[in-house]
Formats: sequence, structure tokens, C-alpha cells
Amino acid sequence: QEIEIGRIHAFPNHPFKVLDDEKMDTLVDSIRKNGILNPVIVRPDQSGNYEMISGHRRLHAARIVGLKKIPAIVKEMSDDEAIIKMVDANIQREEILPSEKAFAYKMKMDAMKRQGARNDIASSTSTQIGWKSETAEAIGKQVGESKNQVRRYIRLTELIPDLLDYVDKKRLQFTVAVDISYIDKEIQTWLFEYIKENGTVKAVQVAALRTALEAGPMTQDIYQKVKMCRCSNLTILLL
Repeated sequence: QEIEIGRIHAFPNHPFKVLDDEKMDTLVDSIRKNGILNPVIVRPDQSGNYEMISGHRRLHAARIVGLKKIPAIVKEMSDDEAIIKMVDANIQREEILPSEKAFAYKMKMDAMKRQGARNDIASSTSTQIGWKSETAEAIGKQVGESKNQVRRYIRLTELIPDLLDYVDKKRLQFTVAVDISYIDKEIQTWLFEYIKENGTVKAVQVAALRTALEAGPMTQDIYQKVKMCRCSNLTILLL
């Protein structure tokens, strides 16, 4: 059905970025010439309006063109069903940033776990761990990744935004970023400042830092005494 654009709102915490880039320009030109060929998918909300499930980019382009209404398929869905549908509809795009994958996988895994819990599947700690493995494996099969890789992406959600942005911009190596995600966010901030000044940080440096942190808490005063340097085995020296 045709729905007024003003009655459609974005999906909460939608992890996929809507950018005004060349692809958006192409989409805008296509809609201006041919209209919207594929309806968006929405679900009704409690206020009588609609929540976008699939079609955020088309909606943004339609607004740029100046359309007042947009063709939409309306589906009743629970919150968790909507999350899973939203992720599935967007995750197959050709170009997806690591940050988009990270939050999309996490949202879907959490939704799947809640669905399992409501069915009494996750009634114990050991079962919950098994469920986490099963959901990671299920997501991996759908997107062509191993369950461990899905878990690595989800770890990126533990990074501070500045470091996650560096991963997207390829200034921070993916595997190094995963290791950093296990470090306290305050110290992640210090690491971000180091990377900003020095260009990068290496896996051995992060590993050495994690080892140092396991020995005890690291205060700002102690951190100021930490020097990054290139050594054969250890690249962080505590003075």
C-alpha cells in the first residue's frame, strides 16, 4: 500500500549507515526517473504509524526526490522478529562496514537468544552457552562466515566509537581491534590517542599491554610511563 513518508520512522538503533554518497545519488536518479520499484517493508506501531524494517536508503532517497508517499508492504511482527527481519534484509548488501556487521550480528544474536529463552531453551548457564554457539553458527551459515568470525565481529561492539571508526577506515587491523575490545574502555581511549599520533598499533603491542593489565590495574600515571617501541618480542616496556 502507499504510505505517507512522514508516518514512517527509522528502526531503533538501526546499524546500517545511510550515506549521501555516489550510490545514493544513483538511487535518487533512479527513483526520480522510474519511481520506487521495490516496496519497502514496515510494521505498524502502537501510535498508528509505521516502523521501517527494510528500505531506509529508499526512504531517504524518496525524501530527497520530494515524494510524499512510498509503496510499502506492511507486516505484523514482534520486536525480535522485526530485528531478525531487519538484519536479514540488509546484511546481504555488497558493501558493509565492519561496524555495521558488528552491531547487526549482535542485534540478531540477542533476538535469537531471547526467542530461545521464551521457549525455555536457555534455562541454564550451560544451555545459554550452547545457545550462544548455536546462534553464532546459524548466523554464520546465513552470511557465509564461521561462527568464530561472527563472534569476532560482535566483539567489535565493545570498542569505543573512535576505535571502531578506525576499523571502518582500515586504520586499525580487524584482528588487532578484536584484541583491543577486551581492554577497559578508558585504556582504549589512551590507545586511540596513541594510534592517532603514531599511525597504528601492532598485535604484539596490544598483547603485551593486555599482559601488563593482567598484572594489575593501570592508572593514568602508570600509563604515562608506558613506552611503545619496536622490540623483537615485547613492544611495550613498563619503566
